[in-house]
Amino acid sequence: MRSDSITIAVEQQHIHGTFSVPETGIPGILFVHGWSGSQENDLVRAREIAALGCACLTFDLRGHAGTEHLRPSITPGHNLQDVLAAYDTLISKPMVDKSAIAVIGSSYGAYLAAILTSIRPVKWLSLRAPAIYRDAHWTSPKGKLDRLDLTLYRQQRIDSSDNNALDACAKFAGDVLLVESERDDYIPHPTVVNYIAAFRKAHSLTYRVIDAADHALSDERSRQAYTSLLVRWIREMVLGAR
Repeated sequence: MRSDSITIAVEQQHIHGTFSVPETGIPGILFVHGWSGSQENDLVRAREIAALGCACLTFDLRGHAGTEHLRPSITPGHNLQDVLAAYDTLISKPMVDKSAIAVIGSSYGAYLAAILTSIRPVKWLSLRAPAIYRDAHWTSPKGKLDRLDLTLYRQQRIDSSDNNALDACAKFAGDVLLVESERDDYIPHPTVVNYIAAFRKAHSLTYRVIDAADHALSDERSRQAYTSLLVRWIREMVLGAR
C-alpha cells in the first residue's frame, strides 16, 4: 500500500488528506470469443467481473461483427495476432497489474487463448468448450476447413507434443478452469480429455460440466450456470490471490 499526502480545496481554504492506493494495480481480464461469435457474448460476464475490481477487455476478432466481410480469408494465425494486440492493449493501461492477467476463452477463442499462454505471461486461464485444430490448419482460412476431418481429429487421443495448443497447456504453470457442456455437439468429450491431460504443470485445475448444456449455451439456465461458475472462480483465484 502506498500513501500520498494531498490537499483538498474547500471554500477558498484547504484541508489535508492521505490518499492510499495499492502498490500493485488491479487484475486484468481478457475475454476471447468463439468463431461466429462476438464480444457481445462476453459483455454481461465482463461487467459482472469488473464490478469485483478487475479491468476487463472484450473485443471482436477479425472476421466478426464489424469486419465480418473479412471472414473468408481469416486464418487462426490472423486471429492470434488479434488476441496478442488485445492483450497488449490491456496491459498498457496504467491501472492494470501486468503480473495478474487472466484470459477467458470460449471454443475457438479457448484454443487461441491456450496458444497465447506460450507467447505472453498469463496467470489464470479459463477455457470453455475448448476447440482444437490441426497445426497444419494454422495458415488456412478458418471458415473453409474440412468439417468431417475436424470432427474425426477431435475424437482422437492427441499427445501434447503433437499439437501447439496442447503443448502450450503442457507448459502452463498457472491456475486453470476448464468447462465442458454435457451435450456439446461440436467439442466431443475426447477433446476435453486431451486438454485436461495436457495441464500437467498447472498450479491448479478446476474441471466442471454444465448439465444439459449445448455448445453455444443456448438456454438461459446454461448461460447463468456458466456465469456463476466463472465469477466464483475469478473471485476465488484472482481476487483471492490479491
